[in-house]
Amino acid sequence: MNNPLQKTGKVILIPTVLHEEALHTIPAYITEAIKECTVFFVENEKTTRRFFKKLWKEMVIDNYQWHTIHKAEAAVTKAFIDALEKGHTIGIVSEAGCPGIADPGQLLVEVAQSKGFKVTPLVGPSSILLALMASGMNGQCFQFNGYLPIDSLEKKKKIKALEEDSQRNQCTHIFIETPYRNNQLLGDLLQSCKSSTRICIAKNITAPDETIVTKTVQDWAKKIPELHKIPVIFLIQA
Repeated sequence: MNNPLQKTGKVILIPTVLHEEALHTIPAYITEAIKECTVFFVENEKTTRRFFKKLWKEMVIDNYQWHTIHKAEAAVTKAFIDALEKGHTIGIVSEAGCPGIADPGQLLVEVAQSKGFKVTPLVGPSSILLALMASGMNGQCFQFNGYLPIDSLEKKKKIKALEEDSQRNQCTHIFIETPYRNNQLLGDLLQSCKSSTRICIAKNITAPDETIVTKTVQDWAKKIPELHKIPVIFLIQA
């Protein structure tokens, strides 16, 4: 006999590609998970629809409910809770990579957990973890810091603080930047960090031209790469 108090709605965290040509990085069971869902909360509906059709050509897109996540506004959160309470299986999809990590879908996952609904994460590409894996830096102690301050002085202060923490705790610090400000961030890193501090630049992860290289500040300064408008993960270890 079913428990009348049992919560039947559930959430599946569906990973997507980091690069449009990297469909091979998505496990086969992701398609089955998509078929299980009836409602989708996504960061970008257009790209998600295109991604789903590549995985499952027969999918009838309009048979599903679609909601766009920005910052989990009140209306989106209410629709999310309502769908769960009606017993729907909800798929959450990020713009790229794994939902819930550096992603507004995390706010909906928080709601689902607080309400006692089941949340299932699925395996897929994470630019943060892939960069760390290939960097040669400490994978036992690491911290993702998201975006650094935009203000130049504040940014340099933050870089120095991260470098000091890295040296003190032998910790890898990971961060990102808006692609059109990558060159400025790299310049600030080269100016602010000690010459012996290692910097890993992981660009276009999973793309055909993927490059993940770790060098000291001193060595990067000899030939500075062009990073403008390229997806990049930065890592440092002092």
